[in-house]
Amino acid sequence: MKKNFVVIGLGRFGSSIVRTLVESGHEVLAIDSNEDRVNEYMNIATHAVVANAQDEAVLKSLGIRNFDAVVVAIGEDLQASILVTLMVKEMNVKNVWVKALDDYHARVLEKIGADRVVHPERDMGVRIAHSLTANNLVDYFEISKDFSMAEIKVYNKKFINRTLQELSFPKKYNVQISAIKKTSGEVELATADSIIHEKDSILVVGRTEDVEYLDEILYRT
Repeated sequence: MKKNFVVIGLGRFGSSIVRTLVESGHEVLAIDSNEDRVNEYMNIATHAVVANAQDEAVLKSLGIRNFDAVVVAIGEDLQASILVTLMVKEMNVKNVWVKALDDYHARVLEKIGADRVVHPERDMGVRIAHSLTANNLVDYFEISKDFSMAEIKVYNKKFINRTLQELSFPKKYNVQISAIKKTSGEVELATADSIIHEKDSILVVGRTEDVEYLDEILYRT
């Protein structure tokens, strides 16, 4: 279902979100105080506006409260990020996601009501570190402090040409398999009858320690 979003700040993080949302078929209002950045997204975003997001009257005139969600993607200006987040929440926007510059910034954002705080640099660092150290982990996402989601390629012959029901991942390894990515690139939602073929990848969800252990197991030949 098509949704309406506002993205405030068109740096690398904000512009990436704008492009992805538009490509997914959603409507996006892009806001930045830099005219050159806004001009770049005139033909990409549904609407692109040069505006000072720290001006409450401007936000109200743009009808911010009528959107499904607002992403505050302001770059290095911590004060502006906090002020804009506070104003947007006071306008009763139900879903506000904010880019955090550091842990202190994140704590402040959480206290003033941000619904989701994102650490793009930290999260990317975590993903890269896990990909570097893992045996055959294709991608990695930290869901919380203790839980992770990972895409792991299967090399261990003991797992090849067997169904998920036979392999019993939840019972034996304490993880859930949500999907299987075939070598062709096709993704198949996991069912008890799903079969893992050679060099398929599985999408695994569980405690980080269990996901990492499974990565070791699936790498063995």
